[in-house]
Amino acid sequence: MDCYHIIGQNRLNGKVCLHGAKNSALPILAATILSNKQSVIHNCPQLTDIKAACDILEYIGCTVTRQGQSVVVDPSGICRGDIPDNLMREMRSSIIFLGALAARLGKTCVSFPGGCELGARPIDLHLFGLRKLGLIINEEHGLLDCTAPGRLKGAKIVLSFPSVGATENILLACVLAQGTTTIANAAREPEIIDLANYLNACGAQVRGAGSDTIVVEGVPKLHGAEHSVIPDRIVAATYLAAAAATGGEVLVQDCCPLHLESILPVFEHAGCVVSCTQNSIYLSAKQPLKAVPVIRTLPYPGFPTDAQAPLMAMLSLAQGTSVIVENIFENRFKHVPEMLKMGADIKVEGRVAVVSGVSRLHSAKVYASDLRAGAALVVAALAAQGESEVYGLSHIDRGYENLDTTLQNLGARMIRKYEE
Repeated sequence: MDCYHIIGQNRLNGKVCLHGAKNSALPILAATILSNKQSVIHNCPQLTDIKAACDILEYIGCTVTRQGQSVVVDPSGICRGDIPDNLMREMRSSIIFLGALAARLGKTCVSFPGGCELGARPIDLHLFGLRKLGLIINEEHGLLDCTAPGRLKGAKIVLSFPSVGATENILLACVLAQGTTTIANAAREPEIIDLANYLNACGAQVRGAGSDTIVVEGVPKLHGAEHSVIPDRIVAATYLAAAAATGGEVLVQDCCPLHLESILPVFEHAGCVVSCTQNSIYLSAKQPLKAVPVIRTLPYPGFPTDAQAPLMAMLSLAQGTSVIVENIFENRFKHVPEMLKMGADIKVEGRVAVVSGVSRLHSAKVYASDLRAGAALVVAALAAQGESEVYGLSHIDRGYENLDTTLQNLGARMIRKYEE
């Protein structure tokens, strides 16, 4: 099993550029099948989740080629609407292909998706929204067998929770539907706006993305487009947390500070100096970190659940007690037992973690249970005394491109040891 071997307590200093957002690139790749024409997706990160999406595209008949940080998709050869179980289970986001295939082909058959085990991540809202559009969905033996009698029909859909995935799936299905679709209590994340911008570049008529009400006027067909994926705000938060935990100084470039408006105040409250330009964030952590009274994860524009774990690793070294309330996923504290091995003082009760800062962390052999847990353990190991080993890199590879070399360029002493 591959691992990161990390020698801790080296301050991170320097500049780092962000890659494209995984959670934006995945639905955009699914959206490329809504037309018969080629699309070029720039700033598309080289991640295992992206490869899984490209594998699905190729399986259903698309031609997919990568040219550096761009992915070219030609969907003209689509010849099937099923996705086998082994491809669906590669990632949770694979369910996003359901709405796109239903809109393009009028039928699809997929299994339930895989991905990180973060507790209940039901797709009920996805299915609810697609059924409102007229898709007939039969759930049997772990399969979703879907057919649309004719063209999907626009509808008013009110989500009981602003689910990002459900909002995306409904968007993908309704852009080619007959009539008007209104999505109320829609997710407001930047990734939703990015998807809508790509769809509009292809000829869709989507307005209101980024607000809680999205209105879509269905069109008969779409064409291809060139589009550049937005920077990954969670990767930005991870680099900032690593710099803060090591008492470092970094400039994160090619980012959008507006997307981190709920995160940056946490660093400031912890005593870091933070300043922003239109596309960069500077952080300096020359003073000892201070605790942050309460962090509550919430749908955007609230504090993102994906940033919770890396910032918890940082706060484990802060003076005082921080409280983190996880309101999105009930199993998002799976990194805590591993951090306890490193000397952290964290107590978990249900959805609440009480983080009492310690003066130092020590080295340990730790195992990542999911993507963001892996990022947290890397942050902790970078700040810890001694030499740590972080295992479970298959999780980290899903969302961080060349994390080891990026951190090495900032002064981290770490290498990736490959399984023999």
